[in-house]
Amino acid sequence: MTDEKQPTTIRTAAIDGMMSEITYKGQILARTNKLDSAISASGIIGFSFGLVISIVLVMVPVLLLGGI
Repeated sequence: MTDEKQPTTIRTAAIDGMMSEITYKGQILARTNKLDSAISASGIIGFSFGLVISIVLVMVPVLLLGGI
């Protein structure tokens, strides 16, 4: 006879719980990395649009009020 311990249901449940948490955290990290990559790839375009919109929002009221 061997003296090996069989895994109990409690230990198995605890390991399953840890594995699901690790899997969940891995998925969150993967999504975050994808989002960061997408933002980095479109950063210059987004900055350009933001700059144009901010200039328009500042200059249109100035021109309408006759400030220049």
